[in-house]
Amino acid sequence: MEYLNEEQVRERLTWEALIPAMEGVLRDLSLGRIQQPVRTVLRVPEHEGIFALMPAVYGDVMGAKFVTIYEENARDAKLPTHQATILLFSAKTGEPLAAMDGRLITEMRTAAVSAVATRLFAAPEAKVLAILGSGVQARSHVRVLRRMRAFEEVRVWSPARDHRERFAAEEGVQALESAEAAVRGADVVVSASSVREPLVLGEWLGERTLVCAVGAVGPERRELDDAAMRGAVVVESREAAMRESGDVIGSGREIYAEIGEILAGLRTLPEQRAVYKSLGVAAEDLAAAALVWGLVKRTRLDTSQIKTKVTSC
Repeated sequence: MEYLNEEQVRERLTWEALIPAMEGVLRDLSLGRIQQPVRTVLRVPEHEGIFALMPAVYGDVMGAKFVTIYEENARDAKLPTHQATILLFSAKTGEPLAAMDGRLITEMRTAAVSAVATRLFAAPEAKVLAILGSGVQARSHVRVLRRMRAFEEVRVWSPARDHRERFAAEEGVQALESAEAAVRGADVVVSASSVREPLVLGEWLGERTLVCAVGAVGPERRELDDAAMRGAVVVESREAAMRESGDVIGSGREIYAEIGEILAGLRTLPEQRAVYKSLGVAAEDLAAAALVWGLVKRTRLDTSQIKTKVTSC
């Protein structure tokens, strides 16, 4: 069983392929075509870490992501806070197919689903994007959401001035001095900072502002206050949201729809502003990994055919 490192994954995973793959997997998840339990989480309190297992069965493939979250790693630039490995198996035979680094897949599939949400729920004329955070998720979201709307202004805020100013210089965006200044007047707001208490307040939001909340995972964590949650709440998985989202549980807001239900035509687009609460689900990781593995196999097949033709000549 071959192992693909992060650079090998990066060479094969593109936004052009990943975004439609995420649309497909979200649709199939809501249509009941995927077996996927809510992730199992083990805490490592002595090191302030989390170890999670995320399995799924999807068509001809099955697999699991093993992911660790060590937020203290942010103090050491050499260690990412999120690290992961994904294992792929054949659902037909149980045969191990591949193992691959899952950090980049986690980063990109999260932003790709936000891109799907932005395509569906953001105003077509959206011009201002606000990013709260300056880490890997913030970076991926800036890059992919620019593909979804013609933003004329992109703002960033994060607690550390040096981080946000470096981010702003590298990504060509505007660094602001407060979360409120970044959010007020924005058409799309991405909360991508690891927090435990609400970072986005509803009083800052416009009537049509789309909020993509991707920073807080866990029943005890909030990134949106109750007023910010007063919109049409959309999620990847109702089951996961009711167990893992402090924003949904704490606010008591009813979930309007799964994104896949809207993609499948089971629910209509909401008439009020949307709040997309991201948690990340195993099916997304599996679909992304299968996409990478499919490209690997196709490349090998093409190379083999070329060699055969040259030899026969």
